[in-house]
Amino acid sequence: MAASSGVPAAGAQGGDADPVEHFQYSMLMEHLIGDRRPIKDLNPAVMAGLPVPYKSDEHKMIERAMESCTFKGVLACVGGFVLGGAFGVFTAGIDTNVGFDPKDPMKTPTAREVLKDMGQRGMSYAKNFAIVGAMFSCTECVIESYRGQTDWKNAVYSGCVTGGAIGLRAGLKAGVLGCGGFAAFSAAIEYYLR
Repeated sequence: MAASSGVPAAGAQGGDADPVEHFQYSMLMEHLIGDRRPIKDLNPAVMAGLPVPYKSDEHKMIERAMESCTFKGVLACVGGFVLGGAFGVFTAGIDTNVGFDPKDPMKTPTAREVLKDMGQRGMSYAKNFAIVGAMFSCTECVIESYRGQTDWKNAVYSGCVTGGAIGLRAGLKAGVLGCGGFAAFSAAIEYYLR
């Protein structure tokens, strides 16, 4: 190794490095870090990881179904409905005006009136969250399928489309602000999660 660094080895005649050692060192460097290094297969089964079982046709069919835009949209809709319902019931529980009758402000609401108001608010939130979740998930899946890439831009584009569609009901300015707001929120969430 000392011969390849340019310092003549002890006992070498004329200060020339041994060409055999230099050649072997060059081959070693090319093999480890050069352009001709072999490409490693990153399969976990090859890398002494856990063995990967063979996927049957049924397993592949289920994977394809779970990766479809329809399944993702339905899952986001159901998840949004459940989360929105829980959020609506929670916010109704901490609201002091639940069950309040504006015609008779001195009347104390009964438990039935409070629970009815909580149920109505929970259902309202659940429907809204379900619609937003389904819109976002479906547009993200369609954009991802169109672009052919899975990255943060899909969520930003989908957030813009979803926010713009929701805000457009109130006018063009609200649609633009909704697009920007949802896109920024989606970008922040993607940045945090990745």
